Amino acid sequence: MDTALTTVGLPLALAVVMFGLGLSLTVGDFARIAREPRAVAVALATQVLLLPAICFALVVAFGLSPVLAVGMMLLAASPGGTTANLFSHLFRGDVALNVTLTAVNSVLAVVTLPLIVSLAIGWFAPPLDGSVGLQFDKIVQVFAIVLVPVALGMLVRRRWPSWADRADRPVRILSAVVLALVILGALLAERENLGSYLADVGIITTLFCLASLTIGFLVPRLFRVGHRQAVASAFEIGIHNSTLAIAVALTVLGDEALAVPAAVYGVIMFPLAAGAGYVLARGAPTRETTPAV
Repeated sequence: MDTALTTVGLPLALAVVMFGLGLSLTVGDFARIAREPRAVAVALATQVLLLPAICFALVVAFGLSPVLAVGMMLLAASPGGTTANLFSHLFRGDVALNVTLTAVNSVLAVVTLPLIVSLAIGWFAPPLDGSVGLQFDKIVQVFAIVLVPVALGMLVRRRWPSWADRADRPVRILSAVVLALVILGALLAERENLGSYLADVGIITTLFCLASLTIGFLVPRLFRVGHRQAVASAFEIGIHNSTLAIAVALTVLGDEALAVPAAVYGVIMFPLAAGAGYVLARGAPTRETTPAV
């Protein structure tokens, strides 16, 4: 991929996306953990523990090449994004819970993403320029690209709330455009191998997306979490921050092939999430049961 894109364009694009995420968050969003601990804890445990395990099982079952296997694990370790909030709103989920989960996941990802990726690199041993894991300097890079723009967005919202409200919609639109351009760039960079990559990861990314949406809804329901909260969890777990995964693959790990699963997932997750939302909305109870506590 072109050096200017990977060293300048992609980090700036990701900064826009993460800054836009920060504009939608406040410190109070984290307080919801204490108010609805069950819904938050179940969703986070599903995303951080169960989802990577399912992804690992799929990767082993499909016998992916080491590089694509690590790319899938990188995707599984990436947190949800603000797009999950939009889907939750459209299909009657608990948007406030989505905001809380996005906020907490953005913080947790600083630890969980390098950990899961390092374990995957150690297990599958792909030829990544002699790297055997994410060293400290690369972990610092992950910290910088995840938390710093989010923190700046939250700071702007706290200092100038009216401006943040006005900027929210334009920044969301810009983030969506940026996401599309990043995915297109990642696919074009591997255009010569695109056919074989789609054959390799098209089915597994589809299955992983369907599994993410399904367990994201069913596991909370098994723990007696309310329907609207379970819908929010489904979208938070099923819609990953593909931009972040691609950025880590290209700028931190320096391998275009690692970005392919996230790029493919970033395309297929939208129609699958819309279909899942339609099904969940039709199955919604007319009156919500006792909310989770």
